[in-house]
Amino acid sequence: VQLQASGGGLVQTGGSLILSCAASGRSFSIYRMGWFRQAPGKEREFVAAIRWSDNNRYYIGSVEGRFTISRDNAKNTVYLQMNSLKPEDTAVYSCAADTRYTGTAYGVQTGYEYWGQGTLVTVSS
Repeated sequence: VQLQASGGGLVQTGGSLILSCAASGRSFSIYRMGWFRQAPGKEREFVAAIRWSDNNRYYIGSVEGRFTISRDNAKNTVYLQMNSLKPEDTAVYSCAADTRYTGTAYGVQTGYEYWGQGTLVTVSS
């Protein structure tokens, strides 16, 4: 499975961006997809995830109410709508996917099988 992320860029504080991540490959089905981010000088952290079967969504507290994760089954694509952006949201955002249930928590990076390249989001103050 290959993941292709896009949509990053430069935005002012309070602005919005939408990231997308398309999954492709042979004969796969998605169990869940997620977004992680790594700010300069910091560890990569969980942002949001969505379970494909029932659309259950999970967010880190600092983005809840501002970010929305969604998916398009037909396109095997996950989106991250980011509103009310803050300078502290500046980071490289990466998408990840699982094709099987492992029982690991949604925020655990090692629980994801596949990773896309990152896309840079810069929020200016």
